[in-house]
Amino acid sequence: MTHKPSLSLLSLSILLATSGLGAAEMPSPEEMATLVVKGARIEDVSERYVKSADLADGLFRNRADVFLVRRSGIANDVILRGLKKDNINVLIDGGKIYGACPNRMDPPTSHVLNNNVDAVEINEGPYDVENFGTLGGSVSITTRAPEPGFHGNVDLNLGRWNYRKGAAALSGGNDSVQALVSFSHEESDQYEDGDGHTLAEQLTEQGAPAKFLYQPSEEDRKAYKKRTMLAKVDWAPAANQHLELGYTANRSEDVLYPNSPMDALEDDSDLFNLTYTLSDLGTWSRELELKVYDSRVWHPMSNRYRAAAGPGGANERQNRMHSRISGLRIRNRMGLAGGDLAFGLDTSRRNWDGEYRGRGMNAGITGIASIDDVDTDNLGLFAEYDKDLGRLALRLGARWDHTRIEPGTSTLPDNDYNALNAFVFGTWGLNDDWRLFGGLGVAHRVPDARELYFRTAPMMEMPSMLAGTPDLDQVRNTELDLGAELDREGLYLKAKLFHSWLGNFIFYNASRAMHRFENQDARLYGLSLDGNLDLGSSLTLEFGIAWQRGKKDDPLTGQHDTDMPEIPPLKGNLALGWHYQDGGLLRAELVAADAWSDYDAENGEQALPGWAVVNLSLRHQFGDHLVLLGGVDNLFDRTYAVSNTYKDMTLVADGTGDVLLLNEPGRYWYANLSWRF
Repeated sequence: MTHKPSLSLLSLSILLATSGLGAAEMPSPEEMATLVVKGARIEDVSERYVKSADLADGLFRNRADVFLVRRSGIANDVILRGLKKDNINVLIDGGKIYGACPNRMDPPTSHVLNNNVDAVEINEGPYDVENFGTLGGSVSITTRAPEPGFHGNVDLNLGRWNYRKGAAALSGGNDSVQALVSFSHEESDQYEDGDGHTLAEQLTEQGAPAKFLYQPSEEDRKAYKKRTMLAKVDWAPAANQHLELGYTANRSEDVLYPNSPMDALEDDSDLFNLTYTLSDLGTWSRELELKVYDSRVWHPMSNRYRAAAGPGGANERQNRMHSRISGLRIRNRMGLAGGDLAFGLDTSRRNWDGEYRGRGMNAGITGIASIDDVDTDNLGLFAEYDKDLGRLALRLGARWDHTRIEPGTSTLPDNDYNALNAFVFGTWGLNDDWRLFGGLGVAHRVPDARELYFRTAPMMEMPSMLAGTPDLDQVRNTELDLGAELDREGLYLKAKLFHSWLGNFIFYNASRAMHRFENQDARLYGLSLDGNLDLGSSLTLEFGIAWQRGKKDDPLTGQHDTDMPEIPPLKGNLALGWHYQDGGLLRAELVAADAWSDYDAENGEQALPGWAVVNLSLRHQFGDHLVLLGGVDNLFDRTYAVSNTYKDMTLVADGTGDVLLLNEPGRYWYANLSWRF
């Protein structure tokens, strides 16, 4: 991979440390408590993140503490403060969804698109007891809600590399019943990196083995096609009752994942949500809420378009994956001793099932289970108490979980886990401008079915092997968070420090042929600074910086390196905005990261150089109904990569064994015209 000259990361780091980089919304006084206690909320996502459907990319560009795991032109993953996958919770309207792909081609954030998202709240730390498995943080996504009256929007989006998107939504109703329906369709050719190489060409340029290259007839195929639908109904049958019904559908076709051995033929998901709320029931219940959700994902992946499959896919290999989770949560809120007590029950069943199929020379793999119909059943009881004590606001929480994991074969063992999670979090107002906050919490998450039971498909050079480790312990996070917040006229600052003691953290050990996942204690710590500054004359400056470091207590079996994998380097965002007329905004932003100097080389990670890119965007209002949003990303057409190459994902390696990187898009222009009524 070649890299064009970039800014000096040393001088950039000094700039970040002295003035701070990042992107954080300036909170209103009414939002201050929420921001301190529960995280950071990003509003109006559907109106602001119009570049593409990829929510992960939007969060990465606008949050210093969010890093991107680039897999394709769409459907990318996020790292939050050094943690990803099941180590963070992703919620969509309070319900859960899990991708079916063991190779993270379809992470949870990929199943909801920006045009259907109203807000995203990012919560860091183990301070959530209502939801099972919140080990180190959560990303809570709220989709658009219906409104009374009659409203709608039509959006047309064009971009470089033949990106095309159309979306439309209608919403309406009276004070008792409202409904919303939204549709979208988008597709794109393969993007080019700063050197002008498409996704297929990056494989050739980096020396991928011939069997992983795209067939000549497939080299120029589209990167993806994606269709979505969102439907919602809100009904208030009585003054103290509220019923919400929601359905989100995602249909993706032929999504290319060039540095993986396979591409996704389909990526289909359905998420159902029902929330029924009763309020003002008396002394013992201010609010009683019933939440039911069910999500399903279908993800067949294949090497059909690669050279190894042969003409017409005569020797095709597939891994056909299903994922489903169904959940129920009952929560009651009541007053107690001048505070607010919430308590209830949370239960769910997660199923993961997969099977290999092959044709021609690979017909022998058909019927071999990759993940054999594994059920993860959880029952949790939780309680949380909030109370204001003058200048001190205090939150206390506890949760007990019992989890049973059963594979669909008698040749592998079942697993049972019990856990007690708890936290205390306080906010202390020093004066009208300054607040201090801190928390101490303990949380757990159980291994998933891939980590326990995943089986590789047989190749000509090796038989099928159990890559999972069936006797893994659950992970424990004991975390301390401290911070300070300044809210003064024209200036907002928020600084945070954290330290996590990770017990039995689950790592991938590339030195093992079988049972490749291993428990090992580790430490993860870091800091962040973000804020806003009013410069006058309609100018605002948004900034933030995030840094973290992770170390294993001891090397994995047969290894010597103690660096934790997937710990992003110093990253920052700086944005200058000029607000003109009514609703007009011209924005210039710098997004940058230092080089990867601490990484897990024995498990496939490698040194990546630092990078810095400049993005420009414009929002212009034409009258009351028409809005133009456009911009240019990576203005100077840099060639760079943000994702490292941890081998716990199956990625393509060159002849020397080095895993191939996937470069970010080069210069990209886009324009979105939105008509709203």
